[in-house]
Amino acid sequence: MTCVDVTPSVWKRLLAVRQGTACTCCGHWTPGEHAALALYGPLARRDVGPVSVAQIGQSLDGRVATVTGDARDVSGPDGLAHLHRMRALVDGVVIGVRTALHDTPRLTVRLCSGDSPARVVIAPRGRLPDDAPVLAEDGIRRFVIQAVDRPRPAGVEVIRLTPRDGLLDPADIAAALRAEGLQNLLVEGGSITISRFLEKGLLTRLQVAIAPLLIGGGPQGLTLAAPFHRLADAIRPEMRAFSLGSDVVFDCGLTPEAAAATAPLHLTRPKLTRAGRP
Repeated sequence: MTCVDVTPSVWKRLLAVRQGTACTCCGHWTPGEHAALALYGPLARRDVGPVSVAQIGQSLDGRVATVTGDARDVSGPDGLAHLHRMRALVDGVVIGVRTALHDTPRLTVRLCSGDSPARVVIAPRGRLPDDAPVLAEDGIRRFVIQAVDRPRPAGVEVIRLTPRDGLLDPADIAAALRAEGLQNLLVEGGSITISRFLEKGLLTRLQVAIAPLLIGGGPQGLTLAAPFHRLADAIRPEMRAFSLGSDVVFDCGLTPEAAAATAPLHLTRPKLTRAGRP
């Protein structure tokens, strides 16, 4: 397993891929740089249609927090940097209201260069307070998805959806966000929100980052509402493994679009005439 090496040159290339001005393959790269392009390239690309990727960080024994709810340091420093890179490569990052209330995240890009994505909180009953850090005014679009008529501060965009069986449907959420121009989405947490998107078949990729620690108890990573009773029926994604340094990430492709995004991206340039014009 090659350790991912996100050098300044590689990161500059990935940001250019995000803008559609560079490919993921050409150039002279070290094995570690090639691994970085392979890991992040599918998230940066915009030529394979809308994608939704989820990321969950957990311990070796599958825990995302301690029994007291402490989840701050489950991921190591390289795992945290990985998460910020993912944020920089997508259009919007989505979390559930429990994660917003308990972890008080900002969902901004701070551990790498790049623009912060739009921030989205799913708060069906409107429980998210207006002074939550995720809603702080910083020039980035902020969304609250609700099922109730609760006003929000100026600049916070409200998407009101109708519940289905008492819950907001992830398919409705994804459709509403894409109607707002957010094509590539990162579903960052919590585990219940990720599980619901996974069960609805809405995730293109799932990344599970494993940190080398044993917690011994506490909430588990992914628990499906309708678990499989036979291993023959279980989800078996196309899987690639990468060493981040402090953590190991398992990158799981769940759809044909996921497989297409791992193929080399070559930019098509028009042929030039002798005069140098297309």
